[in-house]
Amino acid sequence: MKNKEIREEAGTPQAAGQTAPTPDIQNPAKEGPAPEESAAGTKLQAELEGLKADREALQKKYDELSDRYLRTLAEYDNFRKRTQREKDAIYSDAIADAVTKLLPILDSFDRAKEYPCTDENFKKGIDMICNSVEESFASLGVTEIPAKDQHFDPNLHNAVLHVEDPTVGENTIVEIFRKGYRLGDRVIRFTMVKVAN
Repeated sequence: MKNKEIREEAGTPQAAGQTAPTPDIQNPAKEGPAPEESAAGTKLQAELEGLKADREALQKKYDELSDRYLRTLAEYDNFRKRTQREKDAIYSDAIADAVTKLLPILDSFDRAKEYPCTDENFKKGIDMICNSVEESFASLGVTEIPAKDQHFDPNLHNAVLHVEDPTVGENTIVEIFRKGYRLGDRVIRFTMVKVAN
């Protein structure tokens, strides 16, 4: 009887021989981390986010600088090519100008060669001067434009006379009045010719 009273006093009526249930002990693993651990994890997460933001900013800056570098490199390459083209053009323009100034003198010597002369040494001297000038022109890349018996080309020849001649083909050059010269593909002076139609 005493046992029954003690159990009733405890507030849990139980039959004799039954044991009281043990209170539920909470599993510490089911609880969240301790407040110190949670704060440390939040701090690490914030630092990680900050590092990611810094990395993205640095990558953006790198991409920007890389783009600027590549653009500057391309601009410099274009500048170098343009300068080289201008330099080449200046050189060829200077040659063309110098040759243009010398051509009337060469024309005079060519006309002197055509006149009959009894002094062989004088004639030989004129021939040597003409050959020397033509060799100098050749060393500069200046060549005579072929014309005699050639087909008339308005890009190279200047027709000042037309003649009917059934013995030659149409648009054939039959006579040269003044020699023409070119520097590479550039015409310095057109050949003055007579063309048969």
